[in-house]
Amino acid sequence: MTYYQPEPAYTHGSQPKVGILLANLGTPEAPTAKALRPYLQQFLMDRRVVEIPRLIWWCILHGIILIVRPKKSAEKYASIWRKDGSPLMVYAVQQKKLLQGYLSQKINSPFAVELGMTYGNPSMQSAIESLKAQGCDRILVFPLYPQYAASSTAAALDAVWRVLLKIRNVPAIRTIKHYHDHPRYIQALASHIQTYWKQHGKPEKLVMSFHGVPKFHLLKGDPYHCECHKTARLLAEALGLSKVQYEVGFQSRFGRQEWLQPYLANTLDALGKQQLKRIDVVCPGFSSDCLETLEEIAMEGKHLFQSVGGGDYHYIPALNNEPVWIEAMRDIALEHLQGWVSDDFNQVQAEAEAQASKQRALAMGAEK
Repeated sequence: MTYYQPEPAYTHGSQPKVGILLANLGTPEAPTAKALRPYLQQFLMDRRVVEIPRLIWWCILHGIILIVRPKKSAEKYASIWRKDGSPLMVYAVQQKKLLQGYLSQKINSPFAVELGMTYGNPSMQSAIESLKAQGCDRILVFPLYPQYAASSTAAALDAVWRVLLKIRNVPAIRTIKHYHDHPRYIQALASHIQTYWKQHGKPEKLVMSFHGVPKFHLLKGDPYHCECHKTARLLAEALGLSKVQYEVGFQSRFGRQEWLQPYLANTLDALGKQQLKRIDVVCPGFSSDCLETLEEIAMEGKHLFQSVGGGDYHYIPALNNEPVWIEAMRDIALEHLQGWVSDDFNQVQAEAEAQASKQRALAMGAEK
């Protein structure tokens, strides 16, 4: 058995394409304990996600967590599951299709867009194999995480590298590390929130909640904490908010160790006890709504805030498939595609050059 994956058939004179690989976390295929178990195992066994010695963690994971957690997680997924599937997957597929269309308005040279998940399906392997089968010899990896974290962005890139290790003819690779302070991303967020406020009115306080990570990640050099705060500051400035009009919090704490603070739960508890008439919560670290935003923030967060005296609670949806976000994705991608794509590409000329190249190859003894 060969170590390397078989290469797609090559034809002399074929036109190479540029591939854009949208990378996201992933989702179980169904809101059931059976579907959650392999997904959670893949996710929680990633060293980027859990940095506990492997033997100790393997025993905890298989002896406790994978026995108890799948059923509880399945119930939460069932509460947010759509008729057409997981919200994250639904929006990710829409983003892929829309980005393809928006890019085609700006560039004429051949390209393709695929979606790959760090965990679950469609996998990074299937995405890269599809791009190679379409003739892509250059690939831009676009992780859909605005703020870089080793446990998210780097985990996605690890999944890409693992696939490349078994490819004989490795394509050229570019990666987008982050876009937490990119003007187009901040503009998209601000425009999205302002549109929501025009429809629903403004709150007394805007809470910006980011996914939490253990504090030791920051102490060991992970820039995620700083990038979250920079996003919050730039977004507040774009919205014209003073320092007392918004709060920053970190959600999804797990285990006993200290995580990044302030904890969102503590923030919501404090704001509720102040009996604010209304707060809005937005999650600027998520490109698509998912379990974490729709269940933990929109449902659990609302209950926590109101149970201690808080008033109205609004969750502002993620950017999802909003045109302002797809336009921002397009512009961020184009910055990293410079030199690889062109808006003055001439298909007729390219085909003529490809045919001439094929004839030269055949004349030198190529088989096809």
